[in-house]
Order: sequence, then structure tokens, then C-alpha cells
Amino acid sequence: MPRTTRPLSGHPVMITGAASGIGRGLAQLLSGRGSPVAVADIDEMGLKQTATMLSGPVLTRVLDVRDAADQLAFAAEVRDWLTAPLAAVFNNAGVAVSSSVLEAVPQDDEWLRQINFDGVVNGTRAFLPILVEQDQGVIVNTSSVFGLVGMPYQSAYCAAKFAVRGFTDALRQELRGTGVSAVNVHPGGITTNIARNARFRKDPEGRGRSHEQMAAEFEAVTLTSPDKAAEIICRGVERGKARILVGPDAYLFDALARVTPTHYYDVVAVLERRLRARGKTGATV
Repeated sequence: MPRTTRPLSGHPVMITGAASGIGRGLAQLLSGRGSPVAVADIDEMGLKQTATMLSGPVLTRVLDVRDAADQLAFAAEVRDWLTAPLAAVFNNAGVAVSSSVLEAVPQDDEWLRQINFDGVVNGTRAFLPILVEQDQGVIVNTSSVFGLVGMPYQSAYCAAKFAVRGFTDALRQELRGTGVSAVNVHPGGITTNIARNARFRKDPEGRGRSHEQMAAEFEAVTLTSPDKAAEIICRGVERGKARILVGPDAYLFDALARVTPTHYYDVVAVLERRLRARGKTGATV
């Protein structure tokens, strides 16, 4: 069956997590292509900085995606602000926690779940009625490559991103036969502030690394910039993809999950060590 294309350029969109990273990249890209952009984030200063980078109409909203009522209120604001059908809803806000399961702090895991999964559910439920009423548009939910495979010391993150994947896949089936669709986005390593903004208690591997050192190690193995990620995501949405892999590492994770579903980490660990070694010598990856 041929895919249904979904034009984004010049059409209104909504983006959460827009104060930095992929969310900011999406806002800049689509605003530059003539789209009115509604942007939201809990980071007020970062959100204001994003707004100054946009060339077209913009609606900004300081928003905690965990708050379902506030998401509904924001959706009502966006509805009143629209002068054309809403083309896409990007539920993109996310955070990270690094911990072993044995030493996990329940409050940290709950904080992550509420943002990474409940925030997606809240955003979908708030904005889906607008799209259904239009009978057009797309819900774009950010999962992760860690929504394809389980990784050590990322149990909470993996659980939330697997949940986003399942929720979005189920929604897509419910929307069959309508003009509305749902898309899963699976970014690989993107050079964002997520590791630096993560909740950190201690090095989960027991190597004594500081938060700064762990963030630097993460950044040393990322392969894709936020701007490049935004381009890939928008192109995938416009081409009618149901699942968008972002970055070469995302394709690797996807292949490993299919080919060796119980032993993929053996391969990943070797590649990770090599990438970190190259990062320490200043080589380009």
C-alpha cells in the first residue's frame, strides 16, 4: 500500500521539549520553512531563546508535560491560535536517569516515567481531538533506540521508551481509515543536553566517574546533531513513515535487535569502547 505523504512546510505544528536539542531543531527547521510553530517546555529561559531563533509566527508556553490539565489548556490555546489545520504534534520532551536496577531511587524513576511516557500520553490525548476533528495531521512521538533494545543502567529510560513505542503503535492501528496518523521516532545518540540534565546519584558502574565525566563520555559517542535529527524526522514524517530511525547508530540498534535479540549488547559494548577511544584521541566520528 502506498504511503500517504504529510506536508509539513508552511503548515502549523506543535512541539514540546523545544527549549533545546531536537525540539529546538524541529522548531527552527519548520519555522524557516514557513510553518507557524507552537513551542512548549518547562525551561522558560531556553524556550525564550528558541523563540528568538524563529522567523515566523510563534506561540510559546511554559509547560510541564506531566500535567494533563495544563496540556489540555495548552491545546485549547493552540486551537484558538491556529489559522489553518494543525499539521503535526511533536511530543518530544524527555529526561534521563542512569542507575542500576538494584540501586535505583524510585522517585527518580517516577520523575522520568511521568515526563517520558505520561508526557507523551498527555500530549497525545490533549491534541488528538484537534486532529480527529480536522481528519488530518500526525502525532509524532519520540521514543528512542532504547525503545528497541534494553541497555544496562537505563532500565527506567528503556521502560518509558518501550512504553512510548507500544502506545504509539497501538494508536496508529486505532487511526487506520482516518486522515490522522501516528509515528514513532527512534533517535540514536544525539548531541543534546539530556545527559548533563539527567538525575545523577553516583556512577552506576562503580568506576567513580562524576556527572560531568559521564556526560562527556555520552557526548563522545553521539553521531548526530539536533539539526540533522530534525531534518531526518521531518523528512520521514513528510514521506509517510510510521517509524523513523534517526542516525546510523539507530539503524545498527534496529538490526541487532532483529538479528541477535538476546546478545546484541555484546556487539554494542565493543563498538561503544571503540567510539569512546576515538573520542579521547580527538578523532572525528
